Amino acid sequence: MLPPEPAFFASALLDWYEKHRRPLPWRETTDPYAIWLSEIILQQTRVNQGLPYYHTFLSAYPTVHDLANAPEDEVLRHWQGLGYYSRARNLHQTARYVSEELGGFFPDNYTDLLKLKGVGSYTAAAIASFAYKEQVAVLDGNVFRVLARVFGISEDIMSPLGKRVFQELADKLVPAAEPDTYNQAIMEFGAIQCTPVMPDCLFCPLQDHCYAFRHGLVAALPHKSKAKAPRVRHFHYFVFQFGESFYMKKRLPGDIWQGLYDFHLLESDTKALSLDEMIAELGILHQDVPMPNIKMPSPAYKHVLSHQKVFATFYLILLENPLSENVTNNTGLALYTTAEMEQLPKPVLINNYLKDAIFR
Repeated sequence: MLPPEPAFFASALLDWYEKHRRPLPWRETTDPYAIWLSEIILQQTRVNQGLPYYHTFLSAYPTVHDLANAPEDEVLRHWQGLGYYSRARNLHQTARYVSEELGGFFPDNYTDLLKLKGVGSYTAAAIASFAYKEQVAVLDGNVFRVLARVFGISEDIMSPLGKRVFQELADKLVPAAEPDTYNQAIMEFGAIQCTPVMPDCLFCPLQDHCYAFRHGLVAALPHKSKAKAPRVRHFHYFVFQFGESFYMKKRLPGDIWQGLYDFHLLESDTKALSLDEMIAELGILHQDVPMPNIKMPSPAYKHVLSHQKVFATFYLILLENPLSENVTNNTGLALYTTAEMEQLPKPVLINNYLKDAIFR
């Protein structure tokens, strides 16, 4: 059996999609702002996790002008829990650009959409096809998987050659009449029919034409090179408490969690921090703290990022006097009440500690 012809392939997916599509709000609009918002949220995020954030953002910022005019801390606070916070910062910067430089109107074609910060080839194709019916192919993990299995493509999807081979095939398959519905269909097909593990091959409309099914290669395709082992980091947080308030700081550019708030940080090569190391760090801060005021460390909190694993331990330190102005100027620490802390944008790891130990 030969691979399916483009017209048959598209028709089979469209018929399947009509019967099995999930009712998702961004599929019911051609507003490029709402579509752009959904696509940025869904990068590296599952639909079930991203859906509440989509509703939250549209409710808080009904138009691109509303998002553009919002403070960055507020935007990051709404994003809290989604991870990959550069997406939120790019989202905010792009909203400002569209609002201030383009009068609130998104570009109406793939080429110009690519020029927006945070918009790559997949996102540009999605907006161009969904909002403007441009005949361009989306290429995400779901699409890679469907094409690799049905057409028997063995090239590494992470390699330049592989991406070129898949893109050329994907572009040939998009029907001119319904590029928007077709792109939604092939992504949905990969998400709920041709899944990474245990795909529903028995009831697949493309079973007779699927190279992987006929050759016993469903589990082997697509081929993706292994990622490098993640970097392991050990964070030791000094949680300075003065009265009913706590010292926090805004993280600077150049590392993870830029623009989010955490505590005074000492990073080391080991999970445990010795008493001598703690006293030495307090000495650097010129902070004389009686030993009884240094509480037992928290259990280690683990947070997995795309290329890093962070293990964090928290040390609650009760201050009898506020930190000196010299210390706060050098560290960026500032005093916040618990109510103020709840409103700050924070990494999930920090928020989890606060819920366990402070916000109880």
